[in-house]
Amino acid sequence: MKKQVRIIVVGGNAAGPAAAAKAKRINPNADVILFEASEFISTGTCEMPYVLSGEIDDYRKIVFFSSESFMNKKGVKVFVKHLVEEIDSQKKQVTVKNLLDDQISTFSYDTLILTTGSKARMLPVFDKQVKNIFTFKSVNDLIRINKYLSEGKVKNALVIGSGYIGLEVVESLIKRNVKVKVVEKESRPLPAEDKRFGDEILKLFHDYNVEFIGDVKETEPVLSDEKLLAVKVDENIIETDLVLVSVGFEPDNFLARLAKIDLGKSGGIKIDQYAKTSNRFIYAAGDNVEVLNAVTGKQDYIPLATHAYNLGHTAGENAAGGNVKYDPFVKNISVKIFDKYFASVGLSKLEAKSNGFDVKIISVKARNLVAVMPRSDFVLGNLLVDKNKNKILGASFWGGSEVSGYADIISSLIKLNAPANMLSKINYNYTPPLSPFINLLSIIGKQVK
Repeated sequence: MKKQVRIIVVGGNAAGPAAAAKAKRINPNADVILFEASEFISTGTCEMPYVLSGEIDDYRKIVFFSSESFMNKKGVKVFVKHLVEEIDSQKKQVTVKNLLDDQISTFSYDTLILTTGSKARMLPVFDKQVKNIFTFKSVNDLIRINKYLSEGKVKNALVIGSGYIGLEVVESLIKRNVKVKVVEKESRPLPAEDKRFGDEILKLFHDYNVEFIGDVKETEPVLSDEKLLAVKVDENIIETDLVLVSVGFEPDNFLARLAKIDLGKSGGIKIDQYAKTSNRFIYAAGDNVEVLNAVTGKQDYIPLATHAYNLGHTAGENAAGGNVKYDPFVKNISVKIFDKYFASVGLSKLEAKSNGFDVKIISVKARNLVAVMPRSDFVLGNLLVDKNKNKILGASFWGGSEVSGYADIISSLIKLNAPANMLSKINYNYTPPLSPFINLLSIIGKQVK
């Protein structure tokens, strides 16, 4: 029988509940406690844009557990609206503030798991306390912006930033009959990706009457009585009813810094392959850590919910006495943009070059179905290959829902360390309603030398 120990988990989104539940399964005698500062745990943040658009009709459908249901099903004590303010790593204690009554308590632990996640970056001049300035990171953000939209006062919105979240929110706002302008410091949307994909997004923006303003040097809010009236974009004044700032995320590691835990270049916590931090009694998982990138073999910051969930299992098992390693991660992400999808896997061109690879890019345009079939359309694909080793570094795709499958195949080949020309040797599935006679990946593979 495993001994009775106390395992404390700080943070309740993707990694935290996964870690807590796994720890309890590995050691049923453990006293596992999860603290979350907000009122929600186990939320589907990736589904938030579809609640905002109305495709999912109630935000409660993306809150998968309450404190009570998590305790009943997983055996883990959950305290929401409880903020962990300090870690005393010498005494192995955490100081916790109950945000409902401001009471301060201390809890001892045998092992601690930090799953504090990430936070939305904010432009310094934009104050989120202003009633019509928003970020879009948490269910509380969703509730706040949804409430404001429901008051019926929003005819025009300005989205600052055109990464994945910004693009998803643009579509959601359009579906709410809001006219949208997008402001971006680079010349095209999705600026971290290849130009051809940004050009495709600009075509969609034109089709849906979204105005894109690129190469912006400076944005500044115009305020009156704690409300934003307009935004100064370089030398132009743009009146708007709502501003959403979507300029990326960063690790939320205030506690880790206080506890003097080692951090990486990104500000993410350094962990080993057992999810252990520089303190042997503290583990970490989720958007607050750096992980091993399967392509580069280096530590990297890859904040994705699927990675957070999987790494949470590793941290939970090892904090409960296990000894398992996590596998290096391949970034594999997609985004819906109106009636199209973009998928990116592995490294982008910029990332590949910054890591010292000699990159060959193979670009192909092919059909997703045979030409005679209804819904047949073109798909764009880019494959990045290491010239010296003939290995796949990454890929990007633009098209219909099939791009998700393309990305998964590339991710699998990267994990298997397969040569790039393996793409031409795969026996792809074919039936006219589902696939083309010659798969786009096969075409790319035949161009690999």
